[in-house]
Amino acid sequence: MLEEAVTRVGVEFVWCRNADPVPRADTGEMVPWSLPMPSVRADSLVRAAGHACIVATSALTGMRASELMELTVGCHRASSDDGTGLARHRLVSKVIKARRWGGEVDEWVVVEEVVRAIALAEQLTDATTGQLLFGPFQGFNSNGAMDWLRQWVASPAGKRLGLAPIPDEPIHPRRLRRTLAVEMGARPGGLFATKVHFKHLSVATSEGYAARPGGAQAGFHQEWKQAEAKEKLAQTVEAFRQFQQGQLPAGPGADALMATFRTVEEELDRNDPGPAKMVTDRQVELLLKKKAAALHLSAANYCWFEDPAKALCLKLAGAKSASAPLTGLCDSARCPQATHHLVHRPIWQTAADNGTALLSSPRIPAGEKTRLRAEQERSQHVLEEIDKASRKAK
Repeated sequence: MLEEAVTRVGVEFVWCRNADPVPRADTGEMVPWSLPMPSVRADSLVRAAGHACIVATSALTGMRASELMELTVGCHRASSDDGTGLARHRLVSKVIKARRWGGEVDEWVVVEEVVRAIALAEQLTDATTGQLLFGPFQGFNSNGAMDWLRQWVASPAGKRLGLAPIPDEPIHPRRLRRTLAVEMGARPGGLFATKVHFKHLSVATSEGYAARPGGAQAGFHQEWKQAEAKEKLAQTVEAFRQFQQGQLPAGPGADALMATFRTVEEELDRNDPGPAKMVTDRQVELLLKKKAAALHLSAANYCWFEDPAKALCLKLAGAKSASAPLTGLCDSARCPQATHHLVHRPIWQTAADNGTALLSSPRIPAGEKTRLRAEQERSQHVLEEIDKASRKAK
């Protein structure tokens, strides 16, 4: 009888006997997402997964702790009434800070990854529609969400999935909010946690601000723009310092940018502080502040959007004026307001290498190779210009 029972039900723990395979975070190797586990461990895993949902929502929205606490089951709203057919996702919560007692209902425009985190959290909770999604919120540290998540990631279960350890330092919504604002301002076109495009986050934040200028996302929008302005000024000063060291910019807009830098040098020479003092970065920042305000950062170039009439992207789109460039139509190799710097070289090198690999593939049709060859030659030309301008040409 015992042998028959073992044959029918097995000897493994009941939970996760046939877990679906997932890629390891470090190697990509497919492994079961979990090994069989007892009920007690399953309860702990549910709690850790719920904490992961809280952290992901905080990191990708910039919501304050008080606003996370007010999220309820069924807080997600989706709409596609703008004629594009694309869904717009919103979370309904309450703003507590600086509002009347009890807070005020508000909405946050969010990316799809946040929606998935909220949907998972709703599956993990016993709360019903209208009840608090995350229950009694104990914060991120002191046996809170981050402590639980950090411990699980460092456990054998997390190591088996190839997860990198979470640093043992305080992490809380305020810090995540600040980090998100700084990273959105500093990394256009970059990735957040290797998955979410900063561009998607910035679009969602801008839409939330535009829809409700006095809402909760307005504060985060302001923090993001302040961080972006600081990053633009820092990159402009860095380009000026490189210019002084002989690492010149390349691209169609290089001459105009160098003319500005020469003007700044002349201004600094006219106001020579004397041999006992040095020109400070603050002096340089003040002289470059107007130029930095026109800068639009891109992964492959800098766009000095000072004159919309000269912007190639607007000409291609048939637009006569705009407050910002159309990055989707950017052709920095031809636009008179675009420059290339050493920081952009890896992007162009990757594009050139990819083009070379595709051109050598026998599976690519001849017509497609003609287009790819032009793109590869363009990337190679930009690389040569960058190397020559930065005095690194062989």
